[in-house]
Amino acid sequence: MSIRLSALFVVPAAILALGAAACSPAEQEQTEARDDAAGDRAGATAGKAGSALKEEASQVGSAIAAGASEAAQEVDEATDSLARKADAQKAETARDTQGNATPN
Repeated sequence: MSIRLSALFVVPAAILALGAAACSPAEQEQTEARDDAAGDRAGATAGKAGSALKEEASQVGSAIAAGASEAAQEVDEATDSLARKADAQKAETARDTQGNATPN
């Protein structure tokens, strides 16, 4: 119970002490000016970071596009090669079929 009574006296005393130590209007204006400047610096820094991230994302996107283009070219070359081999196999099969044909 004594802890509750102490808290009842300490809390209001602390509030009064803080009120007595409150800043003057000039100090408040100074603090607001510093806060505004800090906010401006934070905004500028965030803007720079955003620009840097945008640039990096663009570079990553370009790298992905280049890689995809290269992969597509390799797939195209591979399918062309397979098509040539299939055509050659068909031609060989046709020759073999004609060579194996027996005259009637």
